[in-house]
Amino acid sequence: MPQAATPTFVHPRYWPTWIAIGAMRVGAWLPWRVKLAIGKGIGLFAWRFAKRRRFITETNIRLCFPELDGDAQARLVREAFVSNGIGILETATGWCRDPEHLRHRVTFKGQEHMARVEDAGKGALIIGIHFSTLDLGGALHSLFFPADVVYRPHNNALFERFMTRARNGIFGTAIDRHDLRGVVRRIKSGHHVWYSPDQDFGRDVSVFAPFFGVEAATIKLTAKIARMTGAPVMPLIFHRNPDNRTYSLEYLPALDGFPSGDEVEDAARVNAVIEKAIRRHPEQYLWLHRRFKTRPEGAEKIY
Repeated sequence: MPQAATPTFVHPRYWPTWIAIGAMRVGAWLPWRVKLAIGKGIGLFAWRFAKRRRFITETNIRLCFPELDGDAQARLVREAFVSNGIGILETATGWCRDPEHLRHRVTFKGQEHMARVEDAGKGALIIGIHFSTLDLGGALHSLFFPADVVYRPHNNALFERFMTRARNGIFGTAIDRHDLRGVVRRIKSGHHVWYSPDQDFGRDVSVFAPFFGVEAATIKLTAKIARMTGAPVMPLIFHRNPDNRTYSLEYLPALDGFPSGDEVEDAARVNAVIEKAIRRHPEQYLWLHRRFKTRPEGAEKIY
């Protein structure tokens, strides 16, 4: 159960958050088959009743998988909700339990790529992806390589404290996404930093580059950090295997000749790596967010 609330968090408006935190702590210790059943139930409930998120997911999948017919797209939408429902229980497990108990469930390929970086005494910029397994993937990764993480602070102060403490237990340091100096400092000190550039952060910090054939606002910071630190950019792929009981992590070789100096080319290259990883298990991606919210000048809104 959560620790006793400080006076700051005893207000009734935080009671639902305390309940959610307690549920996550309990959920983390449930038998695996029970976690899967609950996660699937959450996903199906959201698929049926979260109409706005379903519309966003349907729109994303229609745009990104035009080669699929209507029935196949609808199945992928449903599978995405189920996968992200399971991801809630996976997140709880990653945050609330020692990942060592899951070591036997992990296959990790490509470790030699990161080993070469470590042998050279360098810090790497790790390209993570918003799969439903994101936070559990971070916990499993910590069994093999230490890393800091860049994250977006939560608007709920109590949940932010819970989330940050959990991530600090998994990673070396949780760094606010606005703290560029902190990211650069940690990498230059030889630390690896896990960073996910596959969301829409707005026009001011982005260029437009193809993502599944659609022009998407793509953050420029990946190339900027690599340029400022000289860090190798290491794509990391992680997913839940079809048995729903084991997981795969894989490092790809560091991006060669990155950054190129061309912001659009660099953004397109990062998007291409992410797209290729998503296509392995598209149902596990976070299609519920508005990836194409920001549009090029003159383009119609998508959502």
